[in-house]
Amino acid sequence: MTGTGTRGSLRVGLVGYGLAGSVFHAPLIAATEGLALDTIVTSDPERREQARAEFGDDMRFAASPDELWKRAGELDLIVIASPNKTHVPLATAALKAGLPVVVDKPLAGTAAEARELAALADERGLLLSVFQNRRWDDDFLTVQQLIADGELGKVQRFESRFERWRPQLKGGWRESGDPQEIGGLLYDLGSHLVDQALTLFGPVVRVYAEADVRRPGAETDDDTFIALTHASGVRSHLYMSATTAQLGPRFRVLGSTAGYVKYGLDPQEADLRDGKRPRNGSSWGVEPKSMWGRIGAGESALTGGGRPVETVPGDYPAYYEGIATALREGTPPPVTGHEAAAALDVLEAAHRSAREGITVEVSA
Repeated sequence: MTGTGTRGSLRVGLVGYGLAGSVFHAPLIAATEGLALDTIVTSDPERREQARAEFGDDMRFAASPDELWKRAGELDLIVIASPNKTHVPLATAALKAGLPVVVDKPLAGTAAEARELAALADERGLLLSVFQNRRWDDDFLTVQQLIADGELGKVQRFESRFERWRPQLKGGWRESGDPQEIGGLLYDLGSHLVDQALTLFGPVVRVYAEADVRRPGAETDDDTFIALTHASGVRSHLYMSATTAQLGPRFRVLGSTAGYVKYGLDPQEADLRDGKRPRNGSSWGVEPKSMWGRIGAGESALTGGGRPVETVPGDYPAYYEGIATALREGTPPPVTGHEAAAALDVLEAAHRSAREGITVEVSA
């Protein structure tokens, strides 16, 4: 560990203040006891003003990540929330500067690169973690609880969707067809969907995928499906799309004794975008009863079948609380680089499957 901030807080340098940095990382870091947002790397004047408006005039800024490496002794953690193509070089530079690192997903473009980063972090005794906030979605936590409590029996099929209706392109690197950008929905939303499936059901032995480019002018996949066969026998069907005119359920989990169906999205991202912030003593991630999912057998949730299940509150703050604990106590971080590499194994297999029209075997 390097320097510490006032009152023992761990000082954090944040690289990037676009969507990921401003909506997710900065507010969650600032809300975490024991962490202090020290410096934001952005050269954009408007983004600097936006950050000052939220975090005060004392917020420090840097024009480039190199300025943070020169001040490595003053910092305890680097968070990388810049475009995907920068994740590997910036994480490598941070680790070589002796700094623990959190990287927004995906950690890298390939599993090999992810494992090289994980090995570098292990060699230097430094934390490397990947921001997989969707492990703390309210509906995902509810599914975990139902499975743990045996409410569904033995899970046989898991359906998970991130579907949107965005018929017009937004532009930017996320929709670029340049492989160096690591754009497209497979590596964007697919990173979350695959991570959740692996977290619930363990390693994958077989992958089949379909990836399409639907919208006029689109350069990379915007309508993708992945079928996973887990070593446990569970089959996961994962859907990610920007072209879905009628949205399906967020989760449909089918077990030997019951099924659970849940529509709608966890409210935390929308709340963060709207400027709401988690604070001690306040409710956070709580969903209205009208959005609760239903559990039952032999009936449809859409026609009132089954019974409503109270949604477990979402808890994005838990990620950085886990990071703070890991830095202070040396415990494993909430998400490891090795876990990210395993997810990238699946994403790479899906990419190959869609490209070649084959089913791909994966070493469990």
